[in-house]
Amino acid sequence: MQDRKSDKPGGKRKQKREHPFEKFRHKKPVTGKKEIRDEGRGKSFKKKEHGQSPPAAFKSKEIRLNRFIANSGVCSRREADEYIAAGHIKVNDKVVKEVGTKVLRSDIVRFKGQKLNPEKKVYLLLNKPGDFITTVDDPYAKRTVMELVRNSCRERIYPVGRLDRHTTGLLLFTNDGELTKKLTHPSHKVIKIYQVGLDRPLEREDMEKISAGIELDDGPVRVDEISYIDDSDKSRVGIQLHSGKNRIIRRIFKHVDYKVVRLDRVFFAGLTKKNLPRGKWRFLSEKEINRLKMNIFS
Repeated sequence: MQDRKSDKPGGKRKQKREHPFEKFRHKKPVTGKKEIRDEGRGKSFKKKEHGQSPPAAFKSKEIRLNRFIANSGVCSRREADEYIAAGHIKVNDKVVKEVGTKVLRSDIVRFKGQKLNPEKKVYLLLNKPGDFITTVDDPYAKRTVMELVRNSCRERIYPVGRLDRHTTGLLLFTNDGELTKKLTHPSHKVIKIYQVGLDRPLEREDMEKISAGIELDDGPVRVDEISYIDDSDKSRVGIQLHSGKNRIIRRIFKHVDYKVVRLDRVFFAGLTKKNLPRGKWRFLSEKEINRLKMNIFS
């Protein structure tokens, strides 16, 4: 970055050059109050800054009809009361107009003919440690990511995409199928940034080859950006891309005869690891959820 003129006439000031991956360097977590899970002990610590608290267990099998409707994502509870009063809601094929009605989770509730699912949508971000497999059901897996979020909520959530066993970093969990399809479909070009540790310094010539695009067995691959994280250690590289191909980072470097010894995803769909230590999780804030739903992934 070049020097820019200061606001004072005739004066100049120097600005420190910021590396393109500077904001993704590891920082100590800030002490505060937010929900963060302790991996080994199963304890929770409250934090206030972002996120939501895990949903409390229901004391009764019955819930208010407006809550059932709101949890399905159709509208707010206040709007649900208006739809109920207007006769737009059917419970077990019978129109219900009484505000305050309670229903069972097993009841069939329809809004303008559409069957509703009362399960609340959950969005959770994990800073995955190494040696955990990204799978939901595998009887032969010794350690899976589901163990790390086991007691986070009563809803059944699942990981969005995959990180291989030895890859660390950001992994999103949700029960929102529509959002999952959006974040994993190539057409949406969701941005991911990784910090890569190689078995030897990356030569400038090889970096230029990767930047220009390479041909793998399953087709061409282009990266959005690649750079040294620190000029004093050229075995550490930052790489940004939107490809969702399996083990793509490891395969890219193998193609130019390097072995990836450390791989950490530090950015995914606009989400970062800020204030989220390894092995811990937090719920997304409303602002983060809205950005994902609005396709704001950068």
